[in-house]
Amino acid sequence: VQLQASGGGLVQAGGSLKLSCAASGPTVTTSSMAWFRQAPGKEREFVGRIRSSEVTIPVKGRFTISRDNGKSTLNLQMNRLRPEDTGIYYCAAGFHGGDETLRSAWGYWGQGTQVTVSS
Repeated sequence: VQLQASGGGLVQAGGSLKLSCAASGPTVTTSSMAWFRQAPGKEREFVGRIRSSEVTIPVKGRFTISRDNGKSTLNLQMNRLRPEDTGIYYCAAGFHGGDETLRSAWGYWGQGTQVTVSS
């Protein structure tokens, strides 16, 4: 399984970014996918996940997770960004059970894309 994240960049507070993660590999491995982020000096934290068409996303109202029609690309639309959203955003696949909000629950990771929100 290969995951390639893109779309990060520098944006002012209040702005928007759309991240994408192109996935290749067995469908069963990518049926559930997730976004995590890691701020400098902090642990990697769960942003949200999609399983088939079901979405779980704690950052309600600002972030939206979706897939493209072919389900090979995972998207994260981020609106009304805040400086505290700054970090490296990673996509993950290969959920193997347990608490999906934990890094250890996912077997495959993309390389990450940097998001910087200036105040």
